[in-house]
Amino acid sequence: MKRISFRRSAGLTAAAVALIAGPALSAHASTSAAPTEQRAYAEQVRAAGLTDRQAGQLQQQVDAVLAQEPQARQTSANTVAIPGGTVTVPVPGQTEPRDLAAPDARAACGDGHLCITDGRGVNYDYYRCGYYDFNGVGNGTFNNNQTPGTRARFYNSDGSERWSHVAKGTGTASWTPVYHIRPC
Repeated sequence: MKRISFRRSAGLTAAAVALIAGPALSAHASTSAAPTEQRAYAEQVRAAGLTDRQAGQLQQQVDAVLAQEPQARQTSANTVAIPGGTVTVPVPGQTEPRDLAAPDARAACGDGHLCITDGRGVNYDYYRCGYYDFNGVGNGTFNNNQTPGTRARFYNSDGSERWSHVAKGTGTASWTPVYHIRPC
């Protein structure tokens, strides 16, 4: 399985800027979201006070998540629904991930969830059992807030188990060598 990681690019694509940054959404904008959703995402970005450059960077990061998983879909300006959970991309210049659709809500790891924040500040929230590709990078944290005794497993690129953790508990980990996750 191929591992894809986020890369911040200095250049902005017209599609990224058009999708999120400007009030006039052009025909060059990504077709992954309907026009109504595009307008909602653009409003979320404006309400968060992002510059056009920051909005473009944010959309590039969201597009990278979408490219990694064919079943993924964008659900807000900076969140993506993935099989088994969600990914929240941090706003450029901020370290704490927050969903721009609910900016006043604090990120929390719900009961029954496995939550990970990687070294870039990207938050992964898994709430379904399964075996999932994982693209976290760097040192970060985890909160295994599943039913007590549930074992979350973390795998190498070849599918061998790297380590595991029994709920409930929190900790730190290096996510760069983790390629797959089985939350429960």
